[in-house]
Amino acid sequence: MNETKHHSTDVVIIGSGAAGLSLALSLANHCKVSVISKGALTEGSTLYAQGGIAAVFDKKNDSIESHVEDTLQAGGGLCDREAVHYTASNAKSCLKWLIEQGVPFDMEFDSEGKERFHLTREGGHSHRRILHAADATGRAVQTTLISQVQAHSGIQLLEYYNAIDLITDKQSQEKHVKGVYVYNRKAERVETISAKFVALATGGASKVYLYTSNPDVSSGDGIAMAWRAGCRVANMEFNQFHPTSLYHPDLQNFLITEAMRGEGALLRRPDGTRFMPDFDPREELAPRDIVARAIDFEMKRLGANCVYLDISHKDKDFIIEHFPTIYAKCLSVGLDITKDPIPVVPAAHYTCGGVMTNFDGKTDIDNLYAIGEVAYTGLHGANRMASNSLLECIVFAHAAAKDILAKLATHPEPPTLPEWDESRVTDSDEEIVITHNWHELRLFMWDYVGIVRSTKRLERALRRVELLKQEIQEYYANFRVSNNLLELRNLVQVSELIIRSALERKESRGLHYTIDYPELSENPTPTVLSPTDGDATIK
Repeated sequence: MNETKHHSTDVVIIGSGAAGLSLALSLANHCKVSVISKGALTEGSTLYAQGGIAAVFDKKNDSIESHVEDTLQAGGGLCDREAVHYTASNAKSCLKWLIEQGVPFDMEFDSEGKERFHLTREGGHSHRRILHAADATGRAVQTTLISQVQAHSGIQLLEYYNAIDLITDKQSQEKHVKGVYVYNRKAERVETISAKFVALATGGASKVYLYTSNPDVSSGDGIAMAWRAGCRVANMEFNQFHPTSLYHPDLQNFLITEAMRGEGALLRRPDGTRFMPDFDPREELAPRDIVARAIDFEMKRLGANCVYLDISHKDKDFIIEHFPTIYAKCLSVGLDITKDPIPVVPAAHYTCGGVMTNFDGKTDIDNLYAIGEVAYTGLHGANRMASNSLLECIVFAHAAAKDILAKLATHPEPPTLPEWDESRVTDSDEEIVITHNWHELRLFMWDYVGIVRSTKRLERALRRVELLKQEIQEYYANFRVSNNLLELRNLVQVSELIIRSALERKESRGLHYTIDYPELSENPTPTVLSPTDGDATIK
Protein backbone atom coordinates (compact mmCIF):
# COMPACT_ATOMS: atom_id res chain seq x y z
CA MET A 1 0.00 0.00 0.00
CA ASN A 2 2.95 2.36 0.44
CA GLU A 3 3.62 2.30 -3.32
CA THR A 4 0.40 3.79 -4.65
CA LYS A 5 -2.10 6.54 -3.87
CA HIS A 6 -5.09 4.38 -4.77
CA HIS A 7 -6.10 1.17 -3.00
CA SER A 8 -9.04 -1.17 -3.06
CA THR A 9 -10.28 -3.71 -0.51
CA ASP A 10 -13.47 -5.43 0.61
CA VAL A 11 -13.56 -4.04 4.16
CA VAL A 12 -11.46 -1.23 5.57
CA ILE A 13 -11.39 -1.02 9.38
CA ILE A 14 -10.28 2.29 10.88
CA GLY A 15 -8.76 1.47 14.26
CA SER A 16 -6.64 -1.36 15.64
CA GLY A 17 -7.92 -1.95 19.18
CA ALA A 18 -10.05 -4.80 20.48
CA ALA A 19 -13.04 -3.87 18.30
CA GLY A 20 -11.14 -3.40 15.05
CA LEU A 21 -8.91 -6.46 15.35
CA SER A 22 -11.80 -8.71 16.46
CA LEU A 23 -13.79 -7.60 13.41
CA ALA A 24 -10.78 -8.21 11.15
CA LEU A 25 -10.26 -11.74 12.46
CA SER A 26 -13.98 -12.51 12.12
CA LEU A 27 -13.95 -11.47 8.44
CA ALA A 28 -10.53 -12.39 7.11
CA ASN A 29 -11.29 -16.00 6.12
CA HIS A 30 -13.95 -14.73 3.71
CA CYS A 31 -12.72 -11.43 2.21
CA LYS A 32 -9.90 -8.91 1.88
CA VAL A 33 -9.52 -6.79 5.01
CA SER A 34 -7.40 -3.70 5.59
CA VAL A 35 -6.83 -2.33 9.11
CA ILE A 36 -5.73 1.28 9.53
CA SER A 37 -3.79 2.24 12.65
CA LYS A 38 -3.00 5.90 13.34
CA GLY A 39 0.19 4.93 15.16
CA ALA A 40 1.73 1.60 16.04
CA LEU A 41 -0.74 -1.30 16.24
CA THR A 42 -0.38 -1.43 20.01
CA GLU A 43 -1.06 2.25 20.62
CA GLY A 44 -4.73 2.43 21.55
CA SER A 45 -6.92 2.43 24.62
CA THR A 46 -7.28 -1.37 24.65
CA LEU A 47 -3.62 -1.81 25.56
CA TYR A 48 -4.05 0.27 28.72
CA ALA A 49 -7.28 -1.32 29.97
CA GLN A 50 -6.38 -2.84 33.33
CA GLY A 51 -9.49 -4.24 34.98
CA GLY A 52 -11.06 -6.99 32.89
CA ILE A 53 -14.11 -8.12 30.93
CA ALA A 54 -17.52 -8.86 32.46
CA ALA A 55 -19.33 -12.12 31.71
CA VAL A 56 -21.40 -14.59 33.73
CA PHE A 57 -19.28 -17.71 34.26
CA ASP A 58 -20.49 -18.52 37.78
CA LYS A 59 -24.05 -19.65 37.05
CA LYS A 60 -24.52 -20.92 40.60
CA ASN A 61 -24.18 -17.48 42.19
CA ASP A 62 -24.67 -15.11 39.25
CA SER A 63 -26.98 -14.66 36.26
CA ILE A 64 -27.28 -12.75 33.00
CA GLU A 65 -30.27 -10.92 34.44
CA SER A 66 -28.14 -9.77 37.38
CA HIS A 67 -25.50 -8.46 34.96
CA VAL A 68 -28.29 -6.65 33.10
CA GLU A 69 -29.75 -5.09 36.25
CA ASP A 70 -26.34 -3.94 37.49
CA THR A 71 -25.65 -2.29 34.12
CA LEU A 72 -29.05 -0.60 34.06
CA GLN A 73 -28.52 0.78 37.55
CA ALA A 74 -25.05 2.07 36.74
CA GLY A 75 -26.42 3.64 33.54
CA GLY A 76 -28.63 6.02 35.47
CA GLY A 77 -31.91 5.19 33.75
CA LEU A 78 -30.69 5.86 30.21
CA CYS A 79 -29.54 2.41 29.07
CA ASP A 80 -31.47 0.62 26.35
CA ARG A 81 -32.56 -2.54 28.17
CA GLU A 82 -32.61 -4.52 24.92
CA ALA A 83 -29.03 -3.46 24.13
CA VAL A 84 -27.88 -4.38 27.64
CA HIS A 85 -29.54 -7.79 27.47
CA TYR A 86 -28.11 -8.43 24.00
CA THR A 87 -24.59 -7.62 25.23
CA ALA A 88 -24.81 -9.61 28.46
CA SER A 89 -26.34 -12.60 26.67
CA ASN A 90 -23.50 -12.73 24.17
CA ALA A 91 -20.76 -12.08 26.73
CA LYS A 92 -19.79 -15.66 27.54
CA SER A 93 -19.53 -16.81 23.93
CA CYS A 94 -17.39 -13.78 23.08
CA LEU A 95 -15.11 -14.46 26.04
CA LYS A 96 -14.78 -18.06 24.90
CA TRP A 97 -13.76 -16.74 21.46
CA LEU A 98 -11.06 -14.60 23.09
CA ILE A 99 -9.86 -17.62 25.07
CA GLU A 100 -9.68 -19.58 21.80
CA GLN A 101 -7.51 -16.80 20.35
CA GLY A 102 -5.13 -17.36 23.26
CA VAL A 103 -5.88 -14.59 25.77
CA PRO A 104 -4.39 -15.81 29.09
CA PHE A 105 -7.06 -15.00 31.67
CA ASP A 106 -6.09 -15.71 35.29
CA MET A 107 -7.01 -19.10 36.70
CA GLU A 108 -7.47 -20.53 40.21
CA PHE A 109 -8.43 -23.85 41.84
CA ASP A 110 -11.78 -24.40 43.49
CA SER A 111 -12.35 -26.28 46.77
CA GLU A 112 -12.31 -29.59 44.88
CA GLY A 113 -9.00 -28.84 43.21
CA LYS A 114 -10.51 -28.13 39.80
CA GLU A 115 -9.10 -25.27 37.76
CA ARG A 116 -11.44 -22.40 36.93
CA PHE A 117 -11.24 -18.74 35.90
CA HIS A 118 -10.47 -16.30 38.68
CA LEU A 119 -13.36 -13.83 38.82
CA THR A 120 -12.92 -10.44 40.43
CA ARG A 121 -15.45 -7.73 41.23
CA GLU A 122 -15.53 -4.06 40.30
CA GLY A 123 -17.66 -1.03 41.12
CA GLY A 124 -21.33 -1.39 40.21
CA HIS A 125 -21.22 -5.20 39.95
CA SER A 126 -23.18 -7.19 42.52
CA HIS A 127 -21.16 -10.37 41.90
CA ARG A 128 -17.67 -11.48 40.95
CA ARG A 129 -17.93 -11.79 37.17
CA ILE A 130 -14.80 -10.06 35.83
CA LEU A 131 -12.35 -12.22 33.88
CA HIS A 132 -8.91 -10.63 33.94
CA ALA A 133 -5.25 -11.15 33.20
CA ALA A 134 -3.73 -9.82 36.43
CA ASP A 135 -4.08 -6.02 36.21
CA ALA A 136 -3.20 -5.80 32.51
CA THR A 137 -6.16 -7.41 30.76
CA GLY A 138 -6.14 -4.94 27.87
CA ARG A 139 -2.51 -5.64 27.14
CA ALA A 140 -3.18 -9.39 27.12
CA VAL A 141 -6.13 -8.93 24.74
CA GLN A 142 -4.31 -6.50 22.44
CA THR A 143 -1.06 -8.45 22.13
CA THR A 144 -2.95 -11.71 21.55
CA LEU A 145 -5.13 -10.23 18.82
CA ILE A 146 -2.15 -8.53 17.17
CA SER A 147 -0.29 -11.83 16.98
CA GLN A 148 -3.33 -13.42 15.34
CA VAL A 149 -3.88 -10.70 12.73
CA GLN A 150 -0.18 -10.52 11.90
CA ALA A 151 -0.25 -14.25 11.18
CA HIS A 152 -3.31 -14.01 8.90
CA SER A 153 -2.57 -13.62 5.19
CA GLY A 154 -6.00 -12.08 4.52
CA ILE A 155 -5.42 -9.02 6.71
CA GLN A 156 -3.41 -6.01 5.57
CA LEU A 157 -2.10 -3.89 8.46
CA LEU A 158 -1.44 -0.22 7.74
CA GLU A 159 0.40 1.50 10.57
CA TYR A 160 0.88 5.27 10.80
CA TYR A 161 -2.10 6.15 8.62
CA ASN A 162 -4.58 8.85 9.69
CA ALA A 163 -8.11 8.61 8.37
CA ILE A 164 -9.15 12.06 7.15
CA ASP A 165 -12.72 11.80 5.90
CA LEU A 166 -15.22 9.24 4.69
CA ILE A 167 -16.08 9.26 0.99
CA THR A 168 -19.80 8.90 0.39
CA ASP A 169 -22.08 8.75 -2.66
CA LYS A 170 -23.96 12.03 -2.44
CA GLN A 171 -25.79 11.57 -5.73
CA SER A 172 -28.01 8.66 -4.69
CA GLN A 173 -31.15 9.08 -2.59
CA GLU A 174 -29.77 6.86 0.17
CA LYS A 175 -26.26 7.90 1.10
CA HIS A 176 -23.70 5.11 1.28
CA VAL A 177 -19.98 5.02 1.99
CA LYS A 178 -17.53 4.24 -0.81
CA GLY A 179 -14.19 4.55 0.96
CA VAL A 180 -11.95 6.87 2.91
CA TYR A 181 -9.21 9.46 2.43
CA VAL A 182 -6.16 8.62 4.54
CA TYR A 183 -2.95 10.46 5.35
CA ASN A 184 0.14 8.29 5.02
CA ARG A 185 2.26 9.74 7.83
CA LYS A 186 5.52 8.14 6.70
CA ALA A 187 5.19 9.22 3.05
CA GLU A 188 3.49 12.50 4.10
CA ARG A 189 0.80 12.27 1.45
CA VAL A 190 -2.94 11.70 1.16
CA GLU A 191 -4.15 8.42 -0.37
CA THR A 192 -7.56 6.92 -1.14
CA ILE A 193 -8.95 3.54 -0.13
CA SER A 194 -12.09 2.29 -1.87
CA ALA A 195 -14.05 -0.42 -0.07
CA LYS A 196 -17.34 -2.27 -0.10
CA PHE A 197 -17.68 -1.68 3.64
CA VAL A 198 -16.07 0.72 6.10
CA ALA A 199 -15.95 0.15 9.87
CA LEU A 200 -15.10 2.83 12.41
CA ALA A 201 -13.29 1.37 15.43
CA THR A 202 -11.44 4.54 16.39
CA GLY A 203 -12.15 4.62 20.13
CA GLY A 204 -13.24 7.60 22.17
CA ALA A 205 -12.54 11.30 22.50
CA SER A 206 -11.13 11.84 25.99
CA LYS A 207 -8.20 13.78 24.56
CA VAL A 208 -10.53 16.79 24.41
CA TYR A 209 -9.72 17.14 28.12
CA LEU A 210 -6.53 18.42 29.70
CA TYR A 211 -6.19 15.40 32.00
CA THR A 212 -6.97 11.99 30.59
CA SER A 213 -6.07 8.37 31.19
CA ASN A 214 -6.19 7.75 27.44
CA PRO A 215 -3.29 7.47 25.00
CA ASP A 216 -2.62 10.34 22.59
CA VAL A 217 -4.57 8.73 19.75
CA SER A 218 -7.97 9.12 21.48
CA SER A 219 -8.98 12.26 19.60
CA GLY A 220 -12.54 11.42 18.56
CA ASP A 221 -11.64 10.87 14.90
CA GLY A 222 -14.40 8.39 14.06
CA ILE A 223 -17.12 10.44 15.75
CA ALA A 224 -16.05 13.60 13.92
CA MET A 225 -15.76 11.85 10.54
CA ALA A 226 -19.16 10.19 10.91
CA TRP A 227 -20.78 13.50 11.91
CA ARG A 228 -19.28 15.30 8.90
CA ALA A 229 -20.52 12.49 6.65
CA GLY A 230 -24.08 12.82 7.98
CA CYS A 231 -24.45 10.36 10.88
CA ARG A 232 -26.35 11.13 14.05
CA VAL A 233 -24.58 10.96 17.40
CA ALA A 234 -26.09 10.45 20.85
CA ASN A 235 -25.34 11.07 24.54
CA MET A 236 -22.11 12.98 23.93
CA GLU A 237 -22.55 14.85 27.24
CA PHE A 238 -21.67 11.68 29.15
CA ASN A 239 -17.89 11.50 29.38
CA GLN A 240 -16.68 9.23 32.14
CA PHE A 241 -13.93 10.47 34.41
CA HIS A 242 -12.02 7.60 35.95
CA PRO A 243 -11.80 8.34 39.67
CA THR A 244 -8.25 7.11 40.20
CA SER A 245 -5.49 8.23 37.87
CA LEU A 246 -2.05 8.39 39.46
CA TYR A 247 -1.09 11.90 40.56
CA HIS A 248 2.63 12.05 39.85
CA PRO A 249 4.67 14.26 37.47
CA ASP A 250 6.74 11.34 36.17
CA LEU A 251 3.84 8.99 35.39
CA GLN A 252 1.13 11.10 33.79
CA ASN A 253 -1.97 9.33 32.41
CA PHE A 254 -1.27 6.19 34.44
CA LEU A 255 -4.49 4.53 35.55
CA ILE A 256 -5.08 2.78 38.86
CA THR A 257 -7.61 0.07 38.07
CA GLU A 258 -11.03 -0.02 39.68
CA ALA A 259 -10.34 -3.66 40.49
CA MET A 260 -8.09 -2.42 43.29
CA ARG A 261 -11.14 -0.99 45.04
CA GLY A 262 -12.91 -4.23 44.22
CA GLU A 263 -10.24 -6.05 46.20
CA GLY A 264 -10.53 -3.76 49.24
CA ALA A 265 -8.58 -0.56 48.57
CA LEU A 266 -9.91 2.47 50.46
CA LEU A 267 -10.06 6.13 49.46
CA ARG A 268 -8.66 8.56 52.04
CA ARG A 269 -8.30 12.29 52.51
CA PRO A 270 -4.78 13.71 52.96
CA ASP A 271 -5.25 13.35 56.75
CA GLY A 272 -5.90 9.61 56.35
CA THR A 273 -9.66 9.64 57.03
CA ARG A 274 -12.09 7.89 54.68
CA PHE A 275 -14.76 9.89 52.82
CA MET A 276 -16.71 7.53 50.54
CA PRO A 277 -19.04 6.39 53.40
CA ASP A 278 -20.22 10.03 53.48
CA PHE A 279 -21.32 9.92 49.84
CA ASP A 280 -22.79 6.50 49.06
CA PRO A 281 -23.78 3.33 50.98
CA ARG A 282 -21.72 1.29 48.51
CA GLU A 283 -18.67 3.28 49.62
CA GLU A 284 -15.61 2.55 47.42
CA LEU A 285 -17.67 0.20 45.23
CA ALA A 286 -20.09 2.91 44.10
CA PRO A 287 -20.23 3.57 40.33
CA ARG A 288 -17.49 5.69 38.83
CA ASP A 289 -19.50 8.91 38.42
CA ILE A 290 -20.31 8.98 42.13
CA VAL A 291 -16.72 8.22 43.16
CA ALA A 292 -15.27 10.80 40.75
CA ARG A 293 -17.62 13.55 41.99
CA ALA A 294 -16.85 12.64 45.60
CA ILE A 295 -13.11 12.99 44.96
CA ASP A 296 -13.65 16.23 43.02
CA PHE A 297 -15.77 17.61 45.89
CA GLU A 298 -13.21 16.70 48.56
CA MET A 299 -10.29 18.11 46.56
CA LYS A 300 -12.10 21.44 46.02
CA ARG A 301 -13.36 21.59 49.61
CA LEU A 302 -9.93 20.95 51.07
CA GLY A 303 -7.90 22.73 48.40
CA ALA A 304 -6.02 19.46 47.95
CA ASN A 305 -4.10 18.45 44.82
CA CYS A 306 -5.17 14.82 45.20
CA VAL A 307 -6.67 12.17 47.47
CA TYR A 308 -5.20 8.76 48.32
CA LEU A 309 -6.06 5.17 47.43
CA ASP A 310 -4.83 2.79 50.10
CA ILE A 311 -4.45 -0.98 49.77
CA SER A 312 -1.47 -1.26 52.13
CA HIS A 313 -3.61 -3.06 54.75
CA LYS A 314 -3.72 -6.10 52.45
CA ASP A 315 -1.08 -8.83 52.42
CA LYS A 316 2.02 -7.84 50.44
CA ASP A 317 2.07 -11.01 48.34
CA PHE A 318 -1.64 -10.58 47.53
CA ILE A 319 -1.04 -7.03 46.29
CA ILE A 320 1.94 -7.96 44.12
CA GLU A 321 0.19 -11.00 42.66
CA HIS A 322 -3.03 -9.16 41.77
CA PHE A 323 -1.57 -5.79 40.73
CA PRO A 324 1.94 -6.45 39.40
CA THR A 325 1.84 -3.71 36.75
CA ILE A 326 0.70 -1.03 39.17
CA TYR A 327 3.15 -2.23 41.83
CA ALA A 328 6.08 -2.07 39.42
CA LYS A 329 5.09 1.28 37.90
CA CYS A 330 4.60 2.96 41.26
CA LEU A 331 7.82 1.45 42.61
CA SER A 332 9.68 2.99 39.65
CA VAL A 333 8.89 6.45 41.06
CA GLY A 334 9.47 5.56 44.70
CA LEU A 335 5.93 4.56 45.72
CA ASP A 336 5.61 1.19 47.44
CA ILE A 337 1.88 0.45 47.32
CA THR A 338 2.30 -2.40 49.85
CA LYS A 339 3.25 0.27 52.40
CA ASP A 340 2.13 3.64 51.09
CA PRO A 341 -1.20 5.08 49.89
CA ILE A 342 -1.33 6.06 46.20
CA PRO A 343 -1.97 9.74 45.31
CA VAL A 344 -4.85 9.85 42.80
CA VAL A 345 -7.00 12.34 40.86
CA PRO A 346 -9.89 11.86 38.40
CA ALA A 347 -9.08 11.92 34.67
CA ALA A 348 -11.20 11.83 31.50
CA HIS A 349 -11.47 8.18 30.68
CA TYR A 350 -14.35 6.97 28.51
CA THR A 351 -16.77 8.43 25.97
CA CYS A 352 -20.19 6.92 26.74
CA GLY A 353 -21.90 8.49 23.72
CA GLY A 354 -20.95 8.21 20.08
CA VAL A 355 -22.13 7.40 16.57
CA MET A 356 -25.62 5.91 16.66
CA THR A 357 -25.82 2.27 15.55
CA ASN A 358 -28.16 -0.68 15.67
CA PHE A 359 -27.23 -4.07 17.13
CA ASP A 360 -25.35 -4.96 13.93
CA GLY A 361 -23.11 -1.93 14.32
CA LYS A 362 -24.77 -0.23 11.32
CA THR A 363 -24.86 3.58 11.23
CA ASP A 364 -27.18 5.98 9.37
CA ILE A 365 -25.02 5.58 6.23
CA ASP A 366 -25.26 2.38 4.21
CA ASN A 367 -22.22 0.08 4.48
CA LEU A 368 -20.73 2.16 7.30
CA TYR A 369 -20.34 0.47 10.70
CA ALA A 370 -19.18 1.77 14.08
CA ILE A 371 -18.06 -0.54 16.89
CA GLY A 372 -16.48 -0.10 20.30
CA GLU A 373 -16.09 3.20 22.12
CA VAL A 374 -16.79 5.24 18.97
CA ALA A 375 -20.36 3.91 18.89
CA TYR A 376 -23.55 4.60 20.80
CA THR A 377 -25.33 1.25 21.14
CA GLY A 378 -27.51 2.05 24.16
CA LEU A 379 -25.42 -0.19 26.44
CA HIS A 380 -23.90 2.45 28.71
CA GLY A 381 -26.62 5.05 29.19
CA ALA A 382 -25.53 7.89 31.47
CA ASN A 383 -22.53 6.01 32.87
CA ARG A 384 -20.44 3.03 31.78
CA MET A 385 -20.16 0.19 34.26
CA ALA A 386 -16.65 -1.18 34.75
CA SER A 387 -15.52 -3.99 32.43
CA ASN A 388 -18.40 -3.60 30.00
CA SER A 389 -16.26 -1.68 27.50
CA LEU A 390 -13.96 -4.40 26.15
CA LEU A 391 -17.00 -6.67 26.21
CA GLU A 392 -18.92 -4.24 23.97
CA CYS A 393 -15.98 -4.21 21.52
CA ILE A 394 -16.04 -7.99 21.06
CA VAL A 395 -19.82 -8.46 21.04
CA PHE A 396 -20.51 -5.81 18.40
CA ALA A 397 -17.45 -6.71 16.32
CA HIS A 398 -18.91 -10.19 15.94
CA ALA A 399 -22.37 -8.76 15.18
CA ALA A 400 -20.98 -6.43 12.50
CA ALA A 401 -18.96 -9.25 10.95
CA LYS A 402 -22.07 -11.41 10.67
CA ASP A 403 -23.99 -8.61 8.96
CA ILE A 404 -21.15 -7.79 6.54
CA LEU A 405 -20.65 -11.44 5.58
CA ALA A 406 -24.35 -11.79 4.82
CA LYS A 407 -24.11 -8.95 2.26
CA LEU A 408 -20.65 -9.61 0.87
CA ALA A 409 -21.50 -11.93 -2.03
CA THR A 410 -24.08 -9.63 -3.61
CA HIS A 411 -22.24 -6.35 -3.01
CA PRO A 412 -20.75 -4.62 -6.08
CA GLU A 413 -17.01 -4.12 -6.41
CA PRO A 414 -15.52 -1.00 -4.82
CA PRO A 415 -15.79 2.07 -7.07
CA THR A 416 -12.97 4.25 -8.41
CA LEU A 417 -12.60 7.26 -6.14
CA PRO A 418 -11.56 10.85 -6.88
CA GLU A 419 -8.04 11.93 -5.95
CA TRP A 420 -7.41 14.19 -3.00
CA ASP A 421 -7.14 17.77 -4.25
CA GLU A 422 -4.39 19.84 -2.65
CA SER A 423 -3.77 22.15 -5.60
CA ARG A 424 -4.79 25.21 -3.60
CA VAL A 425 -2.92 24.58 -0.33
CA THR A 426 0.67 25.15 0.80
CA ASP A 427 2.94 23.90 3.56
CA SER A 428 2.14 25.45 6.91
CA ASP A 429 4.20 28.40 8.11
CA GLU A 430 2.14 28.93 11.28
CA GLU A 431 2.38 25.76 13.40
CA ILE A 432 1.90 27.95 16.49
CA VAL A 433 -1.79 28.21 15.55
CA ILE A 434 -2.20 24.45 16.04
CA THR A 435 -0.20 24.41 19.28
CA HIS A 436 -2.04 27.36 20.83
CA ASN A 437 -5.53 26.22 19.82
CA TRP A 438 -4.76 22.69 21.02
CA HIS A 439 -3.93 23.90 24.54
CA GLU A 440 -6.78 26.40 24.69
CA LEU A 441 -9.35 23.79 23.67
CA ARG A 442 -8.30 21.16 26.19
CA LEU A 443 -8.01 23.72 29.01
CA PHE A 444 -11.48 25.25 28.66
CA MET A 445 -13.03 21.81 28.16
CA TRP A 446 -11.49 20.76 31.50
CA ASP A 447 -12.52 23.96 33.31
CA TYR A 448 -16.00 24.44 31.82
CA VAL A 449 -17.19 21.00 30.64
CA GLY A 450 -15.65 18.75 33.28
CA ILE A 451 -16.94 16.72 36.22
CA VAL A 452 -19.19 19.53 37.53
CA ARG A 453 -20.82 21.93 35.04
CA SER A 454 -23.03 25.02 34.91
CA THR A 455 -25.01 26.67 32.14
CA LYS A 456 -22.77 29.74 32.18
CA ARG A 457 -19.63 27.63 31.88
CA LEU A 458 -21.12 25.63 29.03
CA GLU A 459 -22.20 28.79 27.18
CA ARG A 460 -18.70 30.22 27.56
CA ALA A 461 -17.25 26.99 26.24
CA LEU A 462 -19.61 27.03 23.25
CA ARG A 463 -18.61 30.59 22.27
CA ARG A 464 -14.94 29.65 22.44
CA VAL A 465 -15.32 26.39 20.54
CA GLU A 466 -17.21 28.14 17.74
CA LEU A 467 -14.36 30.65 17.31
CA LEU A 468 -11.76 27.89 17.42
CA LYS A 469 -13.68 25.82 14.91
CA GLN A 470 -13.71 28.73 12.47
CA GLU A 471 -9.97 29.37 12.91
CA ILE A 472 -9.09 25.71 12.48
CA GLN A 473 -11.29 25.34 9.39
CA GLU A 474 -9.58 28.35 7.76
CA TYR A 475 -6.21 26.85 8.59
CA TYR A 476 -7.30 23.44 7.25
CA ALA A 477 -8.45 25.04 3.98
CA ASN A 478 -5.11 26.75 3.37
CA PHE A 479 -2.41 24.30 4.46
CA ARG A 480 -1.46 20.70 3.79
CA VAL A 481 -2.68 18.21 6.34
CA SER A 482 -0.59 16.83 9.19
CA ASN A 483 -1.24 14.50 12.09
CA ASN A 484 -1.67 17.35 14.60
CA LEU A 485 -3.94 19.35 12.30
CA LEU A 486 -6.19 16.36 11.60
CA GLU A 487 -6.50 15.54 15.30
CA LEU A 488 -7.20 19.16 16.24
CA ARG A 489 -9.89 19.42 13.55
CA ASN A 490 -11.59 16.35 14.99
CA LEU A 491 -11.16 17.37 18.62
CA VAL A 492 -12.80 20.76 18.10
CA GLN A 493 -15.74 19.10 16.31
CA VAL A 494 -16.26 16.54 19.06
CA SER A 495 -15.91 19.23 21.74
CA GLU A 496 -18.74 21.17 20.12
CA LEU A 497 -20.92 18.05 20.12
CA ILE A 498 -20.20 17.45 23.82
CA ILE A 499 -21.01 21.05 24.75
CA ARG A 500 -24.23 21.19 22.71
CA SER A 501 -25.39 17.90 24.18
CA ALA A 502 -24.63 19.09 27.72
CA LEU A 503 -26.61 22.30 27.18
CA GLU A 504 -29.63 20.28 26.04
CA ARG A 505 -29.80 18.14 29.20
CA LYS A 506 -31.70 20.12 31.83
CA GLU A 507 -31.01 17.72 34.67
CA SER A 508 -28.14 16.01 36.49
CA ARG A 509 -27.87 12.34 35.61
CA GLY A 510 -24.97 9.90 35.67
CA LEU A 511 -21.81 11.52 34.35
CA HIS A 512 -23.54 14.82 33.55
CA TYR A 513 -23.79 16.95 36.68
CA THR A 514 -24.79 20.62 36.49
CA ILE A 515 -25.27 22.93 39.45
CA ASP A 516 -28.16 24.67 37.63
CA TYR A 517 -30.24 21.50 37.31
CA PRO A 518 -29.21 19.24 40.23
CA GLU A 519 -32.38 17.12 40.17
CA LEU A 520 -33.32 14.17 37.97
CA SER A 521 -35.93 14.53 35.23
CA GLU A 522 -38.89 12.18 35.50
CA ASN A 523 -38.78 10.84 31.93
CA PRO A 524 -35.19 10.90 30.68
CA THR A 525 -34.37 10.22 27.05
CA PRO A 526 -31.07 10.06 25.12
CA THR A 527 -29.71 13.28 23.63
CA VAL A 528 -29.63 12.83 19.86
CA LEU A 529 -27.82 15.28 17.60
CA SER A 530 -28.46 15.24 13.86
CA PRO A 531 -26.22 16.99 11.29
CA THR A 532 -29.30 17.73 9.18
CA ASP A 533 -30.94 19.70 12.01
CA GLY A 534 -27.88 21.72 12.93
CA ASP A 535 -28.89 21.61 16.58
CA ALA A 536 -29.25 19.05 19.34
CA THR A 537 -32.65 17.50 19.83
CA ILE A 538 -33.91 15.29 22.63
CA LYS A 539 -35.57 12.20 21.13
